[in-house]
Amino acid sequence: MSTARTAASTLITVAPTGAETAKVDVPALPTTPEELVETAVACERAGAALIHIHVRGRDHQPTLDPVLLKEAVDGVREATDLVVQLSTGGAITDPLEQRLTVLDADPDSCSLTCGTTNFGDGVFLNPWGFMVDLYRLAQEREVVPEFELFELGHVHALRRLIDECGLPHGGKVHVDFVTGVPGSMPGTAQALLAGVAMLPPEVTSWSATGIGRAHLPIAAASLAAGGHLRVGMEDNLMFAKGQPVGHNSELVARAAQLATLLQRPPMSTAEARAALAIKDRRTR
Repeated sequence: MSTARTAASTLITVAPTGAETAKVDVPALPTTPEELVETAVACERAGAALIHIHVRGRDHQPTLDPVLLKEAVDGVREATDLVVQLSTGGAITDPLEQRLTVLDADPDSCSLTCGTTNFGDGVFLNPWGFMVDLYRLAQEREVVPEFELFELGHVHALRRLIDECGLPHGGKVHVDFVTGVPGSMPGTAQALLAGVAMLPPEVTSWSATGIGRAHLPIAAASLAAGGHLRVGMEDNLMFAKGQPVGHNSELVARAAQLATLLQRPPMSTAEARAALAIKDRRTR
């Protein structure tokens, strides 16, 4: 079992865009560089300390274009003090070799999914060799990975990664349980707590997100069990029954209110950087 202790405050991550939802279907989805920066500023103000970014092209489609990735990182970094995390998953159709180039954009953090998983009607491919290559590249670049766990088997893969590759840059191990994806781990408290019970002792912090209707139950379970929160329109497009999310900051503000009610108020960006051992890449 992980030795990670209940934190006095809560790391709130916002995942504002993702790669699955079409802009034409959800106009409020931030897909342009300007919308991304505006979203980052508003979400930092609402209580987020970390932003998980999927980049879209001028056509609003998911892209791993290196110029646009760097533009996103630099834009958010200049406008906020948020920890800037890039997704290395991209869209599930992106080739593995191209996904490794995400770190060229010099983010503070990157996602590292700990195994292949069913993803709706598709398959999110993360073979062992790719995981090791990404982990070692992150260590070399001094980028802190967030280990994304979609399945209980991914917890075992994390154990194997640490055994083979050692600790990440800075020595902290932060994981995020992504629950409720069709075909993967269900968005239930029982499944989440089973995963938490399996975490290696090297894990220093963990968060969780629930897709769609699992959003609030997983947030409540995570906070109650000492975990942190990920929210955002990548994972959930409805604020309440019959009420679409109008802006990512609405989800962040609700998460911050929930965390504060449970006497674990939102972490500041400085606290998040210390908790995750983030290398300071800011120049201002």
